[in-house]
Formats: sequence, structure tokens, C-alpha cells
Amino acid sequence: MDNKIAAVKMRNITKTFGSVVANDKVWLDIYRGEILALLGENGSGKTTLMNMLSGIYFPDEGEISIDGKEVIIRSPKDAYDLGIGMVHQHFKLVDVLTATENIVLGLKEKGKLDLKAAAKKIKDICDQYGFEVDPNQKIYDMSVSQKQTVEIIKVLYRGADILILDEPTAVLTPQETDKLFAVLRNMRDDGKAIVIITHKMHEVEELSDRVAILRHGQFIGDMPTKSTNAQEMTNMMVGHSVTLNIERPEPVDPKPRIEVKNLTVRSIDGVLKLDDVSFTANSGEILGIAGISGCGQKELLEAIAGLQPVESGSICYVEDNGEREELLGKDPLRIAEMGVSLSFVPEDRLGMGLVGNMDLADNMMLRSFRRGHSFFTDRKSPKKLAETVVRELEVNTPGISTQVRKLSGGNVQKVLVGREISSAPTVLLTAYAVRGLDINSSYTIYDLINRQKAAGVAVIYVGEDLDVLLELADRILVLCGGKVSGIVEGRSAQKRDVGMMMTRLGGNKADE
Repeated sequence: MDNKIAAVKMRNITKTFGSVVANDKVWLDIYRGEILALLGENGSGKTTLMNMLSGIYFPDEGEISIDGKEVIIRSPKDAYDLGIGMVHQHFKLVDVLTATENIVLGLKEKGKLDLKAAAKKIKDICDQYGFEVDPNQKIYDMSVSQKQTVEIIKVLYRGADILILDEPTAVLTPQETDKLFAVLRNMRDDGKAIVIITHKMHEVEELSDRVAILRHGQFIGDMPTKSTNAQEMTNMMVGHSVTLNIERPEPVDPKPRIEVKNLTVRSIDGVLKLDDVSFTANSGEILGIAGISGCGQKELLEAIAGLQPVESGSICYVEDNGEREELLGKDPLRIAEMGVSLSFVPEDRLGMGLVGNMDLADNMMLRSFRRGHSFFTDRKSPKKLAETVVRELEVNTPGISTQVRKLSGGNVQKVLVGREISSAPTVLLTAYAVRGLDINSSYTIYDLINRQKAAGVAVIYVGEDLDVLLELADRILVLCGGKVSGIVEGRSAQKRDVGMMMTRLGGNKADE
């Protein structure tokens, strides 16, 4: 690339938040006609660096050049004017508006707004790159992948030719991921400069042309993707050799622990979320739950945990001696008083799991700990537990008195997962336990979950990475539109088959 002028040159970029140095004299080049994967552990400064390029943050030190000319980017509007657009992990769309209305929202154009002309321009963008979106469709009627498509088209409509995508495949099926990759390759071939921030190493190898690696806020190096592999990239991110194998020991003496029969759940506004769902979760086993976002995974775990009203059906906790206790109608406190320990790692970690304005130690105190063997053996005080979680899970924090909201998303997740596993559950419910975690942290969590399995815990694991589900889970229950599309064996299931089951009903009959 030395003979080409970089579309973006970032030189000596430094950004601090109080005593935390997010980026430390970072150098980075981004070229048109390539897909660059920006890699690093949680808290390594990837998103902060891209937020400075897209105008959300302003660097404390350093220079940014676009096409060889030094520029000042003080706002997202400045970035758009320079052809830079960022698609964030959490979409910023208005549900009651159409795709076209969302795409033109906030734009200042001469004369009266012409939605027909805008829709025509959107259609042209779709035809050029291979997008599939109806300009007149309401956002609330769209799938997750369609919403993401609208976000990408929004930045293209504004003239961006330098695109940044943060965790673009986090909630996509394999088929939707393939479509997105095809579109991104078309955009690259058209001369766009594309940066993806992702933790999925197999996608980095499949899609990117070059990788750049950050560690502890510093630029470690870059290289052509074809010249490296997942192991080498991970070692560079972490700074030492890492084992990338997910253990899957055979279940030892599995027995029914949770029996769900004919479970039906509706939302407050009457939308059917779960429709006649039945399955059994066994002790000493990991039951994976697969499904596209919004197919009832959240409601299923909340119903078992006593957090979700149920229209009909049964959820039974089965004792070792075979005695059954009905969980429906009991709140979480009553369920705990029965001797049933349900650890719940929710989808919304700061909304339901942790209090952002409280520090790590106080967040540990939110959980009432009961006696029993667990990975975190010292549970005498919230402070000691916080110190143990920080040490064992390598939480990147100035100290346990730091407010949780000041941590990066991945480090927040480590705190939450560590706290929940420390309660020595008999049933562990996890929703997206490794969402936003780097590969090294993710494998630490997989190891913790496997330890729970070995201790006889019934683990119900909702995951969005099918590759991981197929490596980790003993059985996989597939949800589609709130129904059970099938239950398959984790050791023999094929990724494409599970992906198809996620998008249409069919497959194996669910076992009960």
C-alpha cells in the first residue's frame, strides 16, 4: 500500500478519560478499495479511535489527514462532510418512520423535501451494491438485518466513501452475514474504504484484506490478512500465547432439571412472544438457544427466572429425587426461598443487570450470595468478590471503586457474568454472556460455563454466534418466531441447517 495515498492517516492520536488512557499515540492508515479489520481486546481503544474519526470524540493530541490533507473533525457533521460515516452496533432509527424517512431525517436540502426522489436514490444505491430494502417499509416491520441495511444506506446516501462498521454481524444469521459480506465486497470493489470492528476471528479471515491490532490503547501493528491467522492475531491482541479451543466434555449423569411444557408468553401490548414452547434442560449439560434477535429468547429466560408473566404452560424445577416444583406464579425471591438458584445474565447488562452509577463492589452487593461451592471461592464480602472478579476475568478498571458506567462494554459484561456465576447456581441462565467481549475474554467465560456444567449445573445458554454454539452446547434448541423450530445435537449439527431453522419453521421435532 506504500505507493498509494491513504484515504485516512491518523498520527499520534491520543485520548484520555480522566486517568484512563483510551488511545496512546496511535498511528493508523486506511485505504480505499480495502476492508480493514480493527482488532483488540475489550478496552483496547478500537471504538474510541473510530469515534474520533467519525466526530463523536475529539482527540487530545494528534493529527488526522484525509487524502493527504490535514483536517479537523469536531462533530459527526464534519465527518459526513469529509465522506466518513459510522454504523454503530446499536441502531439509531425511529421505529414509526419508513426507511426513506429515517435515511433523510436531519438532512438540510434546498426546497421542499421530495420523498419520492429520495426513495429513487435509495433504490439506486440498493441496485448498485446489492442491498435488499423497501424504501417505504416501516422500521418496526423490519428484521434486524433490514434495520442494519437502512443504517448502512443512510451513511451512503449522505455521500460517505469511508465507512466504519462496529460489530456488524453481532445479531445476524449465517445467511444474513453472507449477504452483508457480499455487499461489503461490492462496496470495496467500488473504491470504498471500509473498517470493521469485530471479535469474530473467522469473519476477519473470510472478509478482511488487512488487519490492524490495538493493545492497551497502543497500535501494535498491521498486516495483510492472508499473511496471518486467528492464533497469531489473538496472540498479538493479548500479548501472549492463547489457547483457542472450546472444551466440550460429555455430560456426566445428566438428569432433568428444568421442564418447560406448552409455554405461551405475550408482551404487554399483546404480541405473541413464545408459542407453545416445550423442552427439558438437564443437569450437567449446556442447552444452547439459537434464534434471530427478538424470537423469544429473552422472554424464555425471563419466564424461567420469574421475571416474565406467562399466559399458559408449565415450568417445573426437578429435584435430584425426582420431585417437581412449579415455578410459575412465584417471584424470583420466592423461587430462591424454595432452594432453587437461578443465575440470570440478562441481555440488557446496564438496564437489568448492573447499576451504572454504582461502583464494582456495590454492584456485587446487589446479589444475595448463598452457601455452596463456586469458581469464586471467597465470597465473604462484596469488596473481596469484586477484587476476585477483576483479577480472574482480567477486568480493565482503575479499581473496584470505579463506577461501572465508566467501564467499556466488554468489561461491564465481565463484571456481570462473574457476579452471577459466583452465586453457585443449580440452574444458570445466560443471555449473550460474551456479547461485545474480545476473543480472550470470551474463552475465559466459556471455560467458566464448562466448569458450571462439570459441577452439575443445568446451563441454558442463549448465544448469537452459531460457531460457538456448535462448539459449546450439548444440544441446541432453535427458536423461530416464538416457536420451537427443532432441537439438534450440538456435536453433529451443521451451521447452515441451524441457520435455516432460525429463519423458517421445520427440522427436528422438539424433544420434551
